[in-house]
Amino acid sequence: MCGIVGYAGAGEAGPLLLEGLGRLAYRGYDSAGVAVCGDDGRLSVIRAAGRLDRLREKTQDGAALHGSCGIGHTRWATHGAPDERNAHPHASPDGLTAIVHNGIIGNHLLLRSRLEAMGYVFRSETDTEAAALLLHACWLACGESDPRRRALAALRGMAAQLTGSYAICALFAGQPDAVYAVRRGSPLVIGCCDGGYMLASDVPALLGRAHHAVHLHDGEYACVSAEAVELYDADGCRISRESEALDIAPEAADKGGYAHYMLKEIVEQPQALRRTIGAYTGEAGGSLRADLQAAGLGRERLAAVRHVLLFGCGSAYHAGVAGRYAMERLARIPCRAELASELRSRELLLDQAGTLAVAVSQSGETADTLAALRLCRAHGVPVLAVVNAAHSTMAREADGVLLTRAGPEIAVATTKAYTAQAAVLDLLAIALAAARGCIGVREEASLLGALHALPDAVGDLLGVRDSIRRIAEGMAGAHSAFFIGRGIDHAAAMEGSLKLKEVSYIHAEAYPAGELKHGAISLIEPGVPVIGICTQTDTAARMQTAMAEAGSRGACLVHISSGECAVPGAQEIRLPQAHPLIAPVLAAVPLQLLAYEIGCLRGLDVDQPRNLAKSVTVE
Repeated sequence: MCGIVGYAGAGEAGPLLLEGLGRLAYRGYDSAGVAVCGDDGRLSVIRAAGRLDRLREKTQDGAALHGSCGIGHTRWATHGAPDERNAHPHASPDGLTAIVHNGIIGNHLLLRSRLEAMGYVFRSETDTEAAALLLHACWLACGESDPRRRALAALRGMAAQLTGSYAICALFAGQPDAVYAVRRGSPLVIGCCDGGYMLASDVPALLGRAHHAVHLHDGEYACVSAEAVELYDADGCRISRESEALDIAPEAADKGGYAHYMLKEIVEQPQALRRTIGAYTGEAGGSLRADLQAAGLGRERLAAVRHVLLFGCGSAYHAGVAGRYAMERLARIPCRAELASELRSRELLLDQAGTLAVAVSQSGETADTLAALRLCRAHGVPVLAVVNAAHSTMAREADGVLLTRAGPEIAVATTKAYTAQAAVLDLLAIALAAARGCIGVREEASLLGALHALPDAVGDLLGVRDSIRRIAEGMAGAHSAFFIGRGIDHAAAMEGSLKLKEVSYIHAEAYPAGELKHGAISLIEPGVPVIGICTQTDTAARMQTAMAEAGSRGACLVHISSGECAVPGAQEIRLPQAHPLIAPVLAAVPLQLLAYEIGCLRGLDVDQPRNLAKSVTVE
């Protein structure tokens, strides 16, 4: 969840570390710190509680730190309060070693006891300090005379005693030209820059600096200096890996003149959808065809699928719920949508021969989704990953990958990545239906044509922002809200509810519309917002009834629909006409705008909501 940066090169490390941390602030922002090894070989550590601006002030934008080698960290608290004492980097008492860490050290309490018995005194409540002091102990115990071999041996000795997940970057006093790194379960990438190298837990930190990147794999170590990157496997054997070009423009991770990343990313959805849909459609015999060969899903392979298991967390799970309806309706195939965080708590009853598991994640590093992926593969079930990060752990470990081409998403609350995921799952549903003979060539082409019309429809829908703002003004003072929908629209309701909670801090619940009267309607009182989503003709009449039931209790009604059936007394938002299975993707757009506008009206940081981080890499 936290953000890590490192630098070894010809320039001053301090300003570059702060720049990288600024690009990773979406991964954690309750405290931050940097450590630099000066030309005299001494380590300087500066930490600050709160947002990154506090650290910028303390370091004079990095200028107060002198040295060409350093590490930095922006924190999302797991162990210990978000204060300076618990901020990273954590250094040994004598200043010989310092580390930054992303992940969870599972056996930190056991290590703490052992280290305290050795005479170490802990100054923080974090799990990371156990790893920091263990590294120091391993350094002291190592008999190597060569500083680099000694550092690598200490790093290996530390990692061999850690359980859990970690990406760790380390500095050693007396080595002003090298940063060391090791990873297990948490991502770490090394960027090749002009005049040196950068390390980071995510590619956006490298944009504008690095032109190529090398991804560290689980169990691997690295020694990074201004001249070279040395990679080692878990046994300490030297390995080589070609770097890959970074094809993301630096401006893709900038605000581009918008007030917030969230608004920019909402507005970018037509382009993101166009790239994503276009990547998986082609022509055959003059007709549009779904083409998933890039993921190894030819028609013969798809025709053999007898059951689909979709899983993800948060918004990715909601995309899976919508995808389930599309697959069941089009491909006539049993489909389950599961929370990845809960999947491991159940008996996994799957047909190895006929099941396709689909892991959905923006980052491709979501810890619970990765654990579910590994569980499926351990049961002999092939896994398809739907991810937005081509070089992520999930993309490497899955049997096939369908990339969502949404581009970098910096705001913590997902927008364009969610709609791209939903579109990809619609494509998968169409491809399954065609391969299984449930739809013919003409219907396949028609459905794909409807998907290709989606980006323009989203573009048109962005014009409702003024209407959304007026609705938001009436909801900004609410303490609770309800989102309701039937069938596939319930997935949109769940996503709308989550967005409102994330960026406005208003308590929100999503209910299947028919369930509202089975208990929750007791919470409806005058002024409580009830947002109804209705994109399906066959549920319109029943949705009108559910909205009327809420309205008769004094609810403030908002009705988002693609039909002409109005709800008396409701504020109406009309969606462009779209295929029923695609329309819920459109419904996400006004729901995103509504959450955004309410968050702004309440004076909140919509890009970095409290307690949240973008990539949930810890369980």
